[in-house]
Amino acid sequence: MKTRILSGIRPTGHIHLGNYLGAICSWVSMLDKIDERFFCIVDQHSLTTTEDSNDLRKNTLTIAAAYIASGIDPVENHIFVQSHVPYHTELSWYFSCITPMGWLSRMTQFKDKANKNKDQTLTGLFLYPTLMAADILIYKATHVPVGEDQKQHVELTRDIAHAFNSYVGKQVFALPEPIIKKETARIMSLRDGLKKMSKSDPSDYSRIHLLDDNDTIATKIRKAKTDPDPIPSEISGLESRPEAKNLLNLHAIFTNKTMENVLKDFEGKLFSEVKAKLTDATINHMEPIRSKMLDLLNDETSLIKYLKNGANAANNLASGHMAEVRQVLNLL
Repeated sequence: MKTRILSGIRPTGHIHLGNYLGAICSWVSMLDKIDERFFCIVDQHSLTTTEDSNDLRKNTLTIAAAYIASGIDPVENHIFVQSHVPYHTELSWYFSCITPMGWLSRMTQFKDKANKNKDQTLTGLFLYPTLMAADILIYKATHVPVGEDQKQHVELTRDIAHAFNSYVGKQVFALPEPIIKKETARIMSLRDGLKKMSKSDPSDYSRIHLLDDNDTIATKIRKAKTDPDPIPSEISGLESRPEAKNLLNLHAIFTNKTMENVLKDFEGKLFSEVKAKLTDATINHMEPIRSKMLDLLNDETSLIKYLKNGANAANNLASGHMAEVRQVLNLL
């Protein structure tokens, strides 16, 4: 059976280390293990929270540049923009017609955001999961690399696929499998080790952007929250020290070491030394990516051409699947 992956990032705010380590790096690691790879910039999802849709065009291009600069070859893989493939929204409507409201109202992300201002909650936010299901199933993706916070949405996608198959009495969609790379599944805020690194955090010092220069990276790591205790010798010693665990985890990732080896290196030392070493490791890793991103963004014509080619491939595949969907729904 041919394997196919679909995943994407919302082009809201600045793309940061959490997006890169939690998503893009896991995609790159599986490129040679999957037959077909589709990587989407999910711009229509950005419209579900209107405050996040500012600079959408610019952010879309930045995400595309980040994909390519991180190692996703736009010739060998299909990089495209969600709104350039109209079948996503068409299939989303069909799914909304067979998805119970109770399923959608139980989505954790919807409850978290809707509870802040229920009367003003947008319908698009409620229907976000049906569009995400369409994103995945329109390509009949077999695997979906996602962060831990999106696992529930992939599980709902499986439920929607099963419900649609039952409704039409035919196995149209297989059930996609989520792929979550545990060691980088959640990169935490530099200001609060209990919160995920996020674009929506009001503090710019909570995250490192992929386009941050070296001085900015050094400043953010230097100001990162820690505690006064020395580095422990065992992982168990980090259980009640989330900020310490986060910085040491980042160092382990960027130096390609296990957490056990990192603790051996820093055992008994203070965080001033950890931060100095982490700064060097982060800059060494991220500087080439930033440079490549800037080159791509300075050649917008070529970048848009890559996205157009990706959209052509996505449309070619999606159109055939949509024809099948329309047929089983008895649409004229």
